[in-house]
Amino acid sequence: MTGSLLEVITLDVRDAVAAEAGGADRLEVVADMASDGLTPAAETVAAISKECALPQMVMLRGEASFLATPESLKALSRDARALADAGAAGFVFGFLDEAGAVDLAATEALIHAVAPLPWTFHRAVDHAADTQASWRAVRLLPNLATVLTSGAPGGVADGLPLLKTRCEAGDGPLIMAGGGLRPGHVGALMEYGVRAFHVGSAVRASWSDPVDARRVREWRTLID
Repeated sequence: MTGSLLEVITLDVRDAVAAEAGGADRLEVVADMASDGLTPAAETVAAISKECALPQMVMLRGEASFLATPESLKALSRDARALADAGAAGFVFGFLDEAGAVDLAATEALIHAVAPLPWTFHRAVDHAADTQASWRAVRLLPNLATVLTSGAPGGVADGLPLLKTRCEAGDGPLIMAGGGLRPGHVGALMEYGVRAFHVGSAVRASWSDPVDARRVREWRTLID
């Protein structure tokens, strides 16, 4: 891998092959971007494994919410086993409780279910009632690879000040900047100490169009 990590949102084999051709380091494999990304089918992960060598970080999220119930956690744990068997290299998840705090019990239950694989805490961290408290809770969790964050619910453009603050607090190595990330944000983020970048809509014409290898290559060049 190069000095900076480039992760590309992937819905299917065609996306994965294009992301790899463009120079991505890693895939985030999801279904249903209309719901901001839900758990994909194990068959999708298996099909990507056959055609693409990049590691797949697979979304574990049953519905368009950050809340977890005992039933949903059981279902996600079952999904995780099937997805790991299909070729997942790690997972993407994270939960908030009704008050908007990080739901540590739910998150830790899923960490245990996916162990020893690494995982990413997704953008639930940006939607927490107290962002500083949510970061304090998340950063100490075991096997945490990255935190996918834009710094604010509205996206990276709004979140740059918070991302700068988190880097100053020593969280730069954990941050994967994504969510409304644009080329113009990269210089400032790298200056803060961010070295991992996550792109989705920025490397395709629309969510109904496939990943464009040429656009991925432009991002690869930019962050290198």
